Amino acid sequence: MTGRRDYYHDPAAPKANSLVPGGSALVVDDHGHVLLQRRADSGNWALPGGTMDIGETLDQCVIREVKEETGLNIEITGLLGIYTDPHHVIAYADGEVRQEFNVTYLGRVIGGTIAVSDESTDVRFIDPADFDDIPIHDTVRLRLRHHAEHRNHPHLG
Repeated sequence: MTGRRDYYHDPAAPKANSLVPGGSALVVDDHGHVLLQRRADSGNWALPGGTMDIGETLDQCVIREVKEETGLNIEITGLLGIYTDPHHVIAYADGEVRQEFNVTYLGRVIGGTIAVSDESTDVRFIDPADFDDIPIHDTVRLRLRHHAEHRNHPHLG
């Protein structure tokens, strides 16, 4: 897997040189399974999402990205949290080193059919009981844990 490498609280991480607003969606089905995609660039399972385009709001970005990456249409139902940890950086092959800036929304499916995109090798709803058995980056695990805790307020940090 090439293209990007995540560093999380790693003293060997390169210094960030970019900050790009992005968002993701934590979507749960009627059985409590979470929509995840297996990223083609890292092999990790992750929440669908991406970065904003000029002219769109962040919630429009997340709805668009979920559709592009999973084939599903969603609506935003809430806010899980804002994740801006400067100790999470993503190094790209072109030299960009991006500091994390992700707003994770809660969402629900309102249409579409699950489909794999060129950014993923698999897309499906996964039972939380299986999370320990699949590769998931620590920052995504943090969001999944926050969701499982049924917090009364979004994470801000």
